[in-house]
Amino acid sequence: MRCISVYTDNFEQFSDMFEQVIELQLGENDEREVEGVTISDSGEVPEHYIERMSAKPEVVVMKDKTRGITIFQHGKVFEILLPSGEAAEIVG
Repeated sequence: MRCISVYTDNFEQFSDMFEQVIELQLGENDEREVEGVTISDSGEVPEHYIERMSAKPEVVVMKDKTRGITIFQHGKVFEILLPSGEAAEIVG
């Protein structure tokens, strides 16, 4: 799974820019700024990362089931997890 980190704790701001973020063509460990927010490609994460993060009480878990996307919010960061096949389709 590919992980994109969005460094903000503002849900409304994150929500407004979500589609734009997943359409960014970031290389691994690439970093960009969008609307004053730092976005970075954190590379691949193992499948068990979802289970581990979902078990933590301080982590909010959101899912886009139609696209197989999982989003974690913790601290001042949102992590968008894209299935590897889906990431290829979105990035193109």
